[in-house]
Amino acid sequence: MKQYNVGIIGATGMVGQRFSLLLADHPWFNVKVLAASARSAGKPYGEVVGRKWAMKQPIPEKLKDIVIKDAAADIDEIAKTVDFVFCAVDMKKDEIKALEEAYAKAECPVISNNSANRFTPDVPMVIPELNNDHIAVIEAQKKRLGTKRGFIAVKSNCSLQSYVPAIWPLDKKYGIDSVLVCTYQAISGAGKTFETWPDMLDNVIPFIGGEEEKSEKEPLKIWGKVEDGEIKLADSPKFTAQCIRVPVSDGHMGAVFMRFKDGKKPTKDEILDTWANFAGRAQELNLPSAPKQFLHYFTEDNLPQTKLQRELEGGMAISIGRLREDTQYDYKFVCLSHNTLRGAAGGGVLLAELLCAEGLID
Repeated sequence: MKQYNVGIIGATGMVGQRFSLLLADHPWFNVKVLAASARSAGKPYGEVVGRKWAMKQPIPEKLKDIVIKDAAADIDEIAKTVDFVFCAVDMKKDEIKALEEAYAKAECPVISNNSANRFTPDVPMVIPELNNDHIAVIEAQKKRLGTKRGFIAVKSNCSLQSYVPAIWPLDKKYGIDSVLVCTYQAISGAGKTFETWPDMLDNVIPFIGGEEEKSEKEPLKIWGKVEDGEIKLADSPKFTAQCIRVPVSDGHMGAVFMRFKDGKKPTKDEILDTWANFAGRAQELNLPSAPKQFLHYFTEDNLPQTKLQRELEGGMAISIGRLREDTQYDYKFVCLSHNTLRGAAGGGVLLAELLCAEGLID
């Protein structure tokens, strides 16, 4: 496989730190640039993140001495140094949109972890196992931007990764009318640890700003269709969500209730067989970060558990359990994903692998 030189924009934040760990020894991607805000620019990465390193693993040795670039001021220099960038900045949405578009117009593809461009009609929001066909819209985006190789592609909100992958193959096979989901989300989703957010110890907060809107609307883009150079949102399945912050370091869990269309309710065995045999384009291409078995079902009543299953297949697999019939919906189940791996940086790396393997990044 070809080797690609890459940059991490927003390298000092929690997701940027996770990117640095995932990319330090990646078989395809070589980190050449680390960029952050002007206050961090000009200093070695190890010096800047040493005081706020939030990962369990140590700072990668090969990245410690890389001098941080200014993410906003050094765009042209960065674009000439790398083949593409990962973006995980902490800025206002309009500022993020402008920054990502500036990189794209500098002919530097952007793989974004941010939400700012998720509903830009010609920006694909991709879970590689599900809607890989959406990358076709990139050609229309490049025409709009006036670029030859620069574009933006985004990954979805981290909480979606726990429940959407389980629902997708069932809808494609049987048709799902509506979904109710309650998500129980780790504090790392807010860029926090227990050291920096002691108020979360022995506590549950029943509100995460903007999260319920994302959880209800973003799936409709994933289910959407590419038409006339845009991704048209689907109108089903219908999603309603409630999102809760819980005292867990990593791992988002969803409690899902689903109703099938037209009373066409599959059996429990048919659902389990669909999950067991589901694989997507990421598995077909054998991408380095793709889990071998995307969806894992646990038969034990007390599984999956966040502490036990969040690292499954390098944190890139989805864990499902407790499938049973419901008195108001057709079925209910629980599911789990690692929010900073599958849900954030790992999902971004997998998306980049897909784009490279499909020839979208030369």
